[in-house]
Amino acid sequence: MENQTYFYFMLFERLGHMRYALFSLGFVLYCVILFLNTLIILAVCLERTMHQPMYILILCLSINSVYGTAAFFPRVLTDLLSNTNIISYEACFLQSFVIFSYTTNEFAILMLMAFDRFVAISKPLEYHNIITLRVLTALIFMHCTFPMFCLGISVPLTSRLKICNNKLWKVYCHNYEIVKLSCANGLINNIWGIFTLIVTCVVPFILILYSYVRILIICHRSSSKFKSKAFQTCIPHIVILLNFSVAIVSEITLSRFENLEMPLGLSVLISLEFIVLPPILNPLIYALNFTDIRKKIISLMKTSR
Repeated sequence: MENQTYFYFMLFERLGHMRYALFSLGFVLYCVILFLNTLIILAVCLERTMHQPMYILILCLSINSVYGTAAFFPRVLTDLLSNTNIISYEACFLQSFVIFSYTTNEFAILMLMAFDRFVAISKPLEYHNIITLRVLTALIFMHCTFPMFCLGISVPLTSRLKICNNKLWKVYCHNYEIVKLSCANGLINNIWGIFTLIVTCVVPFILILYSYVRILIICHRSSSKFKSKAFQTCIPHIVILLNFSVAIVSEITLSRFENLEMPLGLSVLISLEFIVLPPILNPLIYALNFTDIRKKIISLMKTSR
C-alpha cells in the first residue's frame, strides 16, 4: 500500500448549507434508533417471562442495530459538520468491518428466527427440548462468529493492495469501494468477496425461505386457529426479512454496477437504506405485533415518568 494516510469522502464537499439540515435529520434518526432499540433491549432483559428463544432473538436484532449504527451515524454526523472529510485507513477498515458484520449478523439472526419458528410450528411438543437457551446461545455464537471471521479475512486481503486513489464516493467506508481504488489486480479480493457474500447472505436467505415454505405447507394442512397463531408470529419476521433483503440487494447492485443511470442523491439514499430503515422498523414492528413487548414498554415508560 502506498504511504498515504487518509481516504477522502468526496460526497460531503457538494452539500453546502444543506449539510446542516441533513445533520439535524441524521441526529434525530440516530436518537430514535437508540431510543426504540433500547426500549426493546430493556423490555426483554427486565421481563423474565420473555427470556425465551423468540424474544432473545428479537433482543439480538436490537443489539445488532445499535452495534451497526454506532459505526455509521457518529462518523457521518461528524463529517456533516466538518470541512475536512477525511478518515484514516485504519478507521476506514474498522468502519467497513463493523457495518458489514452488522449485515451478516442480521441475516444470521433472521435465519435463526426462521428456524425457531419452524421448530415451534412443526414440533410444538418437542420445541422446548430442542431449542433450549444453551442451544440457542451456541447457535447465535456460531452463526455470528463465522461471518465475522470471513469478513476479517477481507481486511488483510484489501490492506495488501497498492492504493492509487484515495477519493471515496460514498458517505461511509465500503470494502469493495476500497478495492476499486487499487491499481493492483483485485481478482483474489473479488473471488473472496463473492464467496463471503454467498456464505453469509445468500445461503442464510435460502435457508430462511425454505423454513417459511415448510411452515406454509404445515399451516395449509392445519386448522384455522393454528394458521392464525402461526401467521401472527411469522408475519413480522417475514416483513423484516423482505425489508432488509431488498435494502441489501439495492446496496450491492449500486456498488457492483457503476453504469446505472440514477441521480446521485437517490443512489446515496438507496445505498443507506440497509443501515437506516431496519434499525427503526424492527423495534416498531415487534412492539406493535407482540403484546408482551408492547405491555412491558408501556410499563417502562410509565415507570420512568
